[in-house]
Formats: sequence, C-alpha cells, structure tokens
Amino acid sequence: MFGFGVPELLIILSIVLVVFGAGKLPEIGSAFGKSIKNFKKASEGKDEIEINPKERA
Repeated sequence: MFGFGVPELLIILSIVLVVFGAGKLPEIGSAFGKSIKNFKKASEGKDEIEINPKERA
C-alpha cells in the first residue's frame, strides 16, 4: 500500500489529529467515506450520485 507501514500511518494520523482536532475527525471520516462511495458509484456507471443525502429524506 504505497510503501506505508503501520508506523507511518500512525504518524500521519497523529498529525491529522493535531491539525484538525479530535472533534473534526468523525466529520472528516464521514466525508471521506461518502466520497469513496460516490466514486465507486461513478465507476460502476450508475447515473445518480448522492451529493447531499439529507435533502432526499
């Protein structure tokens, strides 16, 4: 995986924690997960991509 091992990933995670703070990490993780989900949908050729799923409810 791009030459990253566990120690490197822990260092990157600690830097992200310091920069963004513990309160923002769930929000960042959620946005990252939605981005991956939308990318997978787009690569499968589906026509709809959810930009803001809260509006649909």
